[in-house]
Amino acid sequence: MSSDEIVWQVINQQFCSFKLKTTKEKNFCRNEYNVTGLCNRQSCPLANSRYATVRSNPETGTLYLYMKTIERAHMPSKLWERIKLSQNYVKALEQVDERLIYWPKFLIHKCKQRLTRLTQVGIRMRRLAKEDERLGERVVPKLAPKVRRREETRERKALAAAKVERAIERELIERLRSGAYGDQPLNVSESIWKKVLKGLERQGEGTRDEDMDEGIEEEEDEEMEEEEEGVGMVEYVSDLGEDEEDLGDLEDWLGSDAEEGTDEDEDDDEDDSDSNSDEEDIGKKLSGSKRKRPAAPKGKPRKTAKMEVEYEVEGEARATTA
Repeated sequence: MSSDEIVWQVINQQFCSFKLKTTKEKNFCRNEYNVTGLCNRQSCPLANSRYATVRSNPETGTLYLYMKTIERAHMPSKLWERIKLSQNYVKALEQVDERLIYWPKFLIHKCKQRLTRLTQVGIRMRRLAKEDERLGERVVPKLAPKVRRREETRERKALAAAKVERAIERELIERLRSGAYGDQPLNVSESIWKKVLKGLERQGEGTRDEDMDEGIEEEEDEEMEEEEEGVGMVEYVSDLGEDEEDLGDLEDWLGSDAEEGTDEDEDDDEDDSDSNSDEEDIGKKLSGSKRKRPAAPKGKPRKTAKMEVEYEVEGEARATTA
């Protein structure tokens, strides 16, 4: 078992892959389980065998309380105990107090601070998403004059169209109230019917159906129960992140492929050597079975006809004549 002090000495004095050094005295920590984001003895999740933090699911926004104890240090796959927190901020704080009742006050305080900050971030993200959905596009703080004039023109046209639509909607609602389309037309949306019924209730001409209201309330209660389902449940997760686990699986896969490749190469080499030895044996047998042909006898030299050549010298003939 590793000691927390030894781990911190190595991290602080030698090297840590999560440490982010700055020009100032404070150093930051990039570990996703760090409760404060600072690199110090109390906030380090590696140098503390008893640790707690709050994290959010990036896809759903659900908040979880993570706790690590020394009793599970021998099981990396179940090192962290994960507990789902309620969406209600007050209930979530009560859950943190209940789960960390005998823990150090520093961790309790920092977990509450992190819970508060993540709750504020979630509220702001939902507000911005609603604003983007209402406008239909993202808000741009500064626009070019040409783009700004174009957007203003579009807004004026949209406002005029909205006024016409509201006038048409009011006229249709008046006709529905007067019964011009019958008791219950089929091609009218539910929202318009709600507006008509609310107007009739205000005027005292209509009555609310309590049975329907009970059904709606039951549906809302079921939705709330589904949202709160799983709150307080305990799960055990690994110390490694999803990216690291995927990387480990990739390394195992590559290692298995390399081993298979080496085995195949060895098999190919053995097959090549076997085939070469078989070819040599066959060559020897064939060479032994072939008879040696006798050397061709040397033929007698052919006889050629002799030719006599006579030369006449002019100088000697001149001397004799003189």
